[in-house]
Amino acid sequence: MKQTWLQEQEIAHIHGWDFSHIAGRCIESPLPWDYVSVVRQYVTPDMKLLDYDTGGGEVLLSIGHPLHNVSATEGYEPNVKLCQQKLIPMGIDFRPCDAPANIPFADETFDVVINRHGSYSVKELYRILKPGGLFITQQVGEDNDRDLVAKVLPNVQKPYPGHNLKCQSQDFVDAGFDILVGEETFQPMTFLDVGAFVWFARVIPWEFPDFSVEKCYDKLLEMQKEIDTEGKVEGTVHRFLIVAKKRQ
Repeated sequence: MKQTWLQEQEIAHIHGWDFSHIAGRCIESPLPWDYVSVVRQYVTPDMKLLDYDTGGGEVLLSIGHPLHNVSATEGYEPNVKLCQQKLIPMGIDFRPCDAPANIPFADETFDVVINRHGSYSVKELYRILKPGGLFITQQVGEDNDRDLVAKVLPNVQKPYPGHNLKCQSQDFVDAGFDILVGEETFQPMTFLDVGAFVWFARVIPWEFPDFSVEKCYDKLLEMQKEIDTEGKVEGTVHRFLIVAKKRQ
């Protein structure tokens, strides 16, 4: 088992935002909303749209917005290269950016800014959105995977305290936005084998800092016993959704 886990650790990497390596081995319950459908509900073809922290552009392209009205940014270097190779030839205005408080576009450029699981600065969003412009985001909440983290790395602090619907909504209101939609959910996540968990923990080091098979081996053995007994290990996904409108 240890050798298998070490192999999962060795190959753990992410291309864009692609978790297909553990498909069928890690199961998440569906969210009560569909992010892409929410975006489509608010955008029209004439709108200038920015996807901040686009990953590999997977979600952005699934929206089907006219490409001449699409811009995107990304800061993670492997994904930057992927976007340069994929998005720019399609006519998308892609610009590298790893500073949410310093987005390389002029004031009041966009009708809509979207962001799925990425960082953002409320003040900077206000700057780049036109009056009446929208920010649509699905976020990973502060309590995401905390029960799983506790199984292997006890006493590790939350990486983003205050990152929840109530606190973030108030930040938007204080900055000059109205909240059109605010939803929050806690959903089960199920792992069917420890190897899948090892891969998962390694690709999101901000939640599992300094995780390794060697460091957490005894805890992983306990997790294996849980799978042997219960057939699974369960954690909790924390997500929230905000649609905020810049006041006129």
